[in-house]
Amino acid sequence: MATTQSIPEVVNAPAAASAPISLTPAAIAKVKEIMATQDPVPAGLRIGVAGGGCSGFQYSMSFENSAGMMDKIMHFDDLKVFVDATSASYLNGCTVDYVETLEAAGFKFENPQVKSTCGCGSSFSV
Repeated sequence: MATTQSIPEVVNAPAAASAPISLTPAAIAKVKEIMATQDPVPAGLRIGVAGGGCSGFQYSMSFENSAGMMDKIMHFDDLKVFVDATSASYLNGCTVDYVETLEAAGFKFENPQVKSTCGCGSSFSV
């Protein structure tokens, strides 16, 4: 009996309108910089949404060596970004930036779907 296997959807971003997220040039450069220090160098960056925090959801970022079966794969320059199907619905229209100020540095998520955030800013609700 033949089995069917789901093939990850590949999206060439940012030109593709179906890409759930976009990364700024600063975010792309910082991710590439961090990836270059890893041994072995990972295949790409996973961005997702997980349950947790005071408001219900938190963003997650991690390095991955391969895509999952239900992942969308987006290309930003030569950076691969993996987003699972569930997270994609929460990240639709989201922009990820890397910001450096005198006070702090880090990745910033601008998500039009967020209805509220917690006081510490680490979680959100939709």
